[in-house]
Amino acid sequence: MAARYPKVLHPAPEPATFSAMRSLAEIEARIDEVGAGQAGVKTAVDELLSLSEDVLINWLLARGEMPSLEKKEGFRLLALQRQGARGDPSFNACRETCRELAYHYNVIILEPEHPDRERRVRLATMIAKHLCLFVSGKMQVASLGEFCCSAKPLRSGGA
Repeated sequence: MAARYPKVLHPAPEPATFSAMRSLAEIEARIDEVGAGQAGVKTAVDELLSLSEDVLINWLLARGEMPSLEKKEGFRLLALQRQGARGDPSFNACRETCRELAYHYNVIILEPEHPDRERRVRLATMIAKHLCLFVSGKMQVASLGEFCCSAKPLRSGGA
């Protein structure tokens, strides 16, 4: 049975120099700015997806890996998450977060004039921030994600 909706593909960016990669703290701050901003929904969701890719690129570079330009199911984000989980199964804790962001990207792009568009962008913002917080926590505590992705020990100083 054919899908009712067209598959929306997010174009992969041009290869960039990774020396200019933003820190996770800078990415987190920009996610907050995008979520609070007045940009159009397409602009906002495009940037949230790009920022989330940057989060995963930071993870890969910290592990000494060259980030892939490949796509999985039309999204570079999903390919980067898959690459980041190789050799570290606990990193799969963020797989559904990445898939959720890809879903929200498609929903927003397919219906940019939907009455709930601002709410959808807010949800995408929360998902992107969750990914950023998970990866930044994972870089501090390697076992994060083995049981669940709760970062409570990090935030309470119990790590």
